[in-house]
Amino acid sequence: MEIDRYQAKAREFAVYPDIGENITYPALGLAGEAGEFANQVKKVLRDDKGEITVERGVNMMDELGDVLWYVANAASELGFSLDDVAEFNLRKLTYRRYADSIHGDRRA
Repeated sequence: MEIDRYQAKAREFAVYPDIGENITYPALGLAGEAGEFANQVKKVLRDDKGEITVERGVNMMDELGDVLWYVANAASELGFSLDDVAEFNLRKLTYRRYADSIHGDRRA
């Protein structure tokens, strides 16, 4: 599925106050769903001995879908397409790679 098509379809399921003028709702939802995804990762360590089981993987995919829904609706609230957001991000990453600034605490 193309990302902008997903965004349009996701918007059909948006039911919250002041749609079109409310960045707060999708921003808070995004934070909550990201936490639920992180909680699934925690359970991999605690309950699944570090192995991602099929069931846990499905749960993680489900949470990532919720994250994506909130990202799509946050972008819509700001008047951006997900394609624009993705392109902007890739340009930023390309610049950072060129500037040799993509690395964590250690360099490869």
